[in-house]
Formats: sequence, structure tokens, C-alpha cells
Amino acid sequence: MRHSAYVFDAYGTLFDVHAAVRKMAGRIGPDGQLLSEIWRAKQLEYSWTRSLMGAYADFWQLTEQALDFAFRKVPSADPGYRAELLEAYWRLDCYPEVPSVLKALKADGARLAILSNGSPAMLDAAVRSAALDQILDDVFSVDALRRFKSDPAVYDMVTTAWRLYPSAVSFQSANRWDVAGATKFGFHTVWINRTDQPDEYFDLQPKAILPSLEGLLTTA
Repeated sequence: MRHSAYVFDAYGTLFDVHAAVRKMAGRIGPDGQLLSEIWRAKQLEYSWTRSLMGAYADFWQLTEQALDFAFRKVPSADPGYRAELLEAYWRLDCYPEVPSVLKALKADGARLAILSNGSPAMLDAAVRSAALDQILDDVFSVDALRRFKSDPAVYDMVTTAWRLYPSAVSFQSANRWDVAGATKFGFHTVWINRTDQPDEYFDLQPKAILPSLEGLLTTA
């Protein structure tokens, strides 16, 4: 076992945030991908701005508001699909390698958790839908703090609850800004660069960059 604990971001890392729109691509039309990208970008933007303002709203509210904006920005997409898209977001597909990698790490004796901006209800639904509830030891939601990543207090939820030094925790995220925040906090970080994005935050480098979670089984 390389680390005593592995902690994962949820959306974009374990769960495919674009799965909801993709399942309805034939009905939403040619701008479905654009709609999904704007939806995700605004969801994150709202979390950052609300943290800075001290005006917390839970992640599900932000998800709804972001989709409403995306529909206004992409007029070719029919807002009549709003309810169906939101319902699909509760049961996002996990990436194909996720169950097997988490099971292998668990078999090695590691503790496993999610640390996410998602609300408790969102995370519970996603975890159960992907049948990860029997693998994970904990699911940490920022809702307990009423502030979002990359606030250092969010990462401290894990070290406080598990009584670990940050360096004992391997933190995995597909979001480079999240990796930067976790690196600054002191976690051993791994950027899961699923879409081959260019690097940034050069002063806050991850320990490893992987195209999927599979590399965790062979990378220190």
C-alpha cells in the first residue's frame, strides 16, 4: 500500500458531469455539448463567487441555476428538457475504471473517501447509483462548512476526521484548480487529466498526472 488514505473529488473525477446531456444528445440537438460545458463552467463559477462573498447556497441550487443560465446562453437547446436533465444529474455515470480501482485500493487496506462540493443528497444518490457505497469509508461534503473548494478548511475536514497528517493522504481530482488547492494544503496530489488539458498553477504542482485512475495502482 502506497498511502494510508485515498480521497477523491466526485464530479469529473469519479462521475462524468457530461453524462446527463450526452444521454439526451439526440433530443437536445447539435449544441448539446456546448450546453453541458456552460452548465459545468457556471456551476463551478457560482461556487467560487459565493465562497468569496460569504453567501453560501448548496451545490444543488447552484447546479439548477447554472443549467438555467446555460439554456439562456444556448437558445437552440429546448428548456423543456430541464427537469429531465436535472433528474439525470442525480445518477451520473461513473467512469469505467472507478469501481475496480477503488476495490483494489480497498483490498490493499487503504481508507477511501470522497471530498466534494456536492450536497449530501447529491453525493448519496450518485454513490448509491454507482454502487460505491460498500467501498467508500466516508463521503465528505462541503455543506458541513458552508464554503466550497479550494478553501483550506475543506481539505482539513479529512485530516481532522481521520486524524492524519496531510502528507498521508493521496488526493485525486480531475479539476486542476482543486489539485492546486489540495497541494497548497499539503496533500499528496494526483491530477486525473482525463481530457488532456494544458497545465497551469505551475507553483502548485501535483505529484503525478494521470489520464485515468488506473495509474494509481502502479504509481507511487
